[in-house]
Amino acid sequence: MMSEQHIIDGCIRHNRKAQEMLWKQHSGYLLGVCMRYATDRPEAEDMLQEAFMRIFFNLGEYSGTGSFRGWLRRVTVNTAITWYHKNLRHKHHAGIDDYVSAETGTAGFEEDFYTAEDLYRVLAELSPGYRMVFNLYTIEGYKHQEIAEMLGIDVNTSKSQYSRARAILRKKLEELAHMKGKYT
Repeated sequence: MMSEQHIIDGCIRHNRKAQEMLWKQHSGYLLGVCMRYATDRPEAEDMLQEAFMRIFFNLGEYSGTGSFRGWLRRVTVNTAITWYHKNLRHKHHAGIDDYVSAETGTAGFEEDFYTAEDLYRVLAELSPGYRMVFNLYTIEGYKHQEIAEMLGIDVNTSKSQYSRARAILRKKLEELAHMKGKYT
């Protein structure tokens, strides 16, 4: 078994075995990252391919400080953002004042009620703009100002899209819970 540093060094030298090792060790995790940004699994797989091309091409830029897995994740998220910009057909621009969040007031859902597939499917049903902002804010931990700069949108648009995404997700999860309640 090669150490992480040996794999990195091998990949920098374009060693196919090292590239294969890197793929085997990290592709599953990074596919999960891509799934949160893609509309379906084939799109996530395409996004993952592009992310690995960037990883292999830019691996010499990894400084060795910080988590290597974190660096891989950052490259993958940046690839998802680029993918979003390349495939953007419609931008949703609305000010935060144009939207009032639809809070349901219902109690939280049981922790194990939804499968990972349920959650991926519901996320994939969001429009690309909503999905991107929701993932960047909720999962990646960026602030709305940072998201606005990354996506080239207004801060209020980021906030609005996040609020709308939450409302849509809440509604879809409630519908799913209702359906599961009927059939379980």
